[in-house]
Amino acid sequence: MEAVKPKKVYPDWVNELARKYFSKTISQFIVHGNINDYIHVKEGAKDIYHKLRDFFVNELFKKRDLIVFYDRATGIRFKTPEMRKDFTRALEAYDTAHGTNFSTGWPKDPVRAFALLEMYFRIRLMDGKSICFLVDYAETIVPMASASQYNPEDRNIQVFLQKWATESLFLQNDMTILLLTENIINLNTQYTQNPHNAEVLVPYPAEEDRLNFINTELGQTPRIRELLEMTPEVLAKNTAGLNLVHLKVLLAEIAENNLEFSFEDLNLQKKDIIEAEAGGLLEFVESKFSLANVAGHKEAKKHLMEAAQAIKNGRDDVMPMGYLVSGPVGTGKTFMITCFANDIGVPMVKLQNFRSKWQGESEGNLQKVLKLLEAMTPVAVMIDEADAYLGNRSGGGDSGVSSRIFSMLASFMSNTDNRGKIIWFLVTARPDLMPVDFKRQGRAEEHIALFYPETVEQKKELLEIMLKKTGLKYINVEEFDEDFYLDLKNPSGADMEAALTRAKFKAAARGEEKVTPITIMETFDDFLPPTYPDEVELMNYSAVLECTSRSLLPDRYKSLTREEIIDKVNELKLKVRG
Repeated sequence: MEAVKPKKVYPDWVNELARKYFSKTISQFIVHGNINDYIHVKEGAKDIYHKLRDFFVNELFKKRDLIVFYDRATGIRFKTPEMRKDFTRALEAYDTAHGTNFSTGWPKDPVRAFALLEMYFRIRLMDGKSICFLVDYAETIVPMASASQYNPEDRNIQVFLQKWATESLFLQNDMTILLLTENIINLNTQYTQNPHNAEVLVPYPAEEDRLNFINTELGQTPRIRELLEMTPEVLAKNTAGLNLVHLKVLLAEIAENNLEFSFEDLNLQKKDIIEAEAGGLLEFVESKFSLANVAGHKEAKKHLMEAAQAIKNGRDDVMPMGYLVSGPVGTGKTFMITCFANDIGVPMVKLQNFRSKWQGESEGNLQKVLKLLEAMTPVAVMIDEADAYLGNRSGGGDSGVSSRIFSMLASFMSNTDNRGKIIWFLVTARPDLMPVDFKRQGRAEEHIALFYPETVEQKKELLEIMLKKTGLKYINVEEFDEDFYLDLKNPSGADMEAALTRAKFKAAARGEEKVTPITIMETFDDFLPPTYPDEVELMNYSAVLECTSRSLLPDRYKSLTREEIIDKVNELKLKVRG
């Protein structure tokens, strides 16, 4: 009796593609996302991994009579020499009838190539042949652009594809057209929004997928296991954001170098891979400090420590979607949130400038970044100078780019599936300039305000931290009298660090081996940091206005009504502008 062949198990997105295809209403698919990765096929106890294009050609559509490829660089190609010969014969017949010579040199430009392919597809479909047509780098065929920027070639290609998507000959016969692109937003929206096309997202691998791949690789190269400082389970858990190709390279390097692979090595490799994958649009923010190292801001630290404990207890459901962190310059906003990320044990990344002068590239860059963030969870995301970075909904003068970016970010940030998994930190000294859309509940839900130290104890705490940071930890803060602290007006951490550095310079100039308290007092007495009192006061009142917790406010602001604060903000804005 013949053995029953095990049934193959495909990823969910493949099953969704098949379901839509067999409905006979869709023959054209836009495959986007993690398209340069391995695709896992489970056959009984056997795990098989194909690169995406090989998966389509040698697995999903391997029984097709004709498999055709196209990209702008190489033009038309076929899976086998026999298929190529068949196309050449069809072109020879066409040349004879029309007096052309396409059979001796196939055109690479998409308009002429697609015209010949349409003729060929029609003939072979009427012959009862099955066809798979795969278009690589689809963003170069139907690029994102406004209607006014489309040239005749772009319009012709779009007509070909739109026509094929609704052609009954293509729909009712065994014809599948696949357009591959990393970022679907780089494609023309009129094309992607056509209901006769189907979008298929290839996701980044989940933890379970990564673990299965790692175990498969370790089974083939057992000695890698001996070099790993961590178990496969831990490696899989700590490689969120990497795809299977990244893992393949990482494991191959371990085997090639034959060196032990530590957690530190893993963190460095992951950082390098993700930053390279993001094309410089994401930067890891690392800190060796915790919230315990933050000077002052007692209530703000308490608030964040409670959030850190909730995450450690697995209570993602109680976490805010994001934080708005505001306050005057120099209050340590960025330092505090990097310390928080260190406390909760998740990576923190900073969004870099993804805007481009080229049409559609800004949106494509942002979409790539957002997909990476989803794959990296849990992750903390910092947007510094958020008032300038985020733009606004009605941004004009840029063909709607700012508006589209605004909508993409706002929509992504409000996805409650990411609560506790992607934690947003919008950092700004001028929250009054930020769009309300990002400050409302469901996005940056908690508004934390930081202020300069005002009490003697707060100033002592800041000085103690700055003494340690500048290598002067041997000096005791109690060696300075109360008048010294009272004379420190609005001391920021940056100003205090600059003054202490100047004190070190003064001591060195005098030939003194150590900085003394007297030298420090002399330096602070002479030190005149650049001051912008109206601007700083505006930042203070703007932070007060946005703060969502009364306990975070200094005493002098707690008794103010909201109307008084708004009046003060408006008054200060007039002064600053004047």
